[in-house]
Amino acid sequence: MTEPHEELAAADPRLGRLIAAVDAERILQRRSQRSEDRFEALARIVVGQQVSTAAARTVWGRVCDAFGGPPTPLDLVAGGATERLRACGLSGRKASYMIGIATAIEAGELRPAELDDLGDEEVIETLVAQRGLGRWSAEMFLIFDLRRPDVFSGGDLGLRHGIRIAYGLDQPPTPEEAVAIAERWRPHRSLASLYLWEAVGIGLPVAEAPA
Repeated sequence: MTEPHEELAAADPRLGRLIAAVDAERILQRRSQRSEDRFEALARIVVGQQVSTAAARTVWGRVCDAFGGPPTPLDLVAGGATERLRACGLSGRKASYMIGIATAIEAGELRPAELDDLGDEEVIETLVAQRGLGRWSAEMFLIFDLRRPDVFSGGDLGLRHGIRIAYGLDQPPTPEEAVAIAERWRPHRSLASLYLWEAVGIGLPVAEAPA
């Protein structure tokens, strides 16, 4: 049986060259390190919005230290949570997002465990209804936490830089152009995304532009 990475390489030789240059073991590690706790996953996504991976990891570590482990929704609806989160390095806005999600869960308005049973677009629709969770956040949740196989985020700059590397472009494609390019990677767009991120992370040189 053909492996998904082999199907991707056959469907798009330019992506195939990138796949051949990336350590597949590191691709597996990107997902294996994620928590199975859905609230923790959403909280970490909020922490990681618009900051580097290293910065997000540092702040999340401080949050866990402050709460004696990953905070639960009940931890965050208790008094003083905003100040504790701010002391960890979160902005007031991000702290309010996390507390808002926790409040919705405690009120029964958001049921994270039920997200596993929804389709991709249903998950996105459910999550973007929460303040602080946009489409990018929902797509990251689908890729890394629900491990859906065919998700691509055109709004992710890292993915667009990965396409620039694979395709030998002068500039990253627009979100719309990136989504169009990713169509050829169905039904393995999530795996393609992992390879693109890894290519950026290891500083893979930009491919020669096709003649």
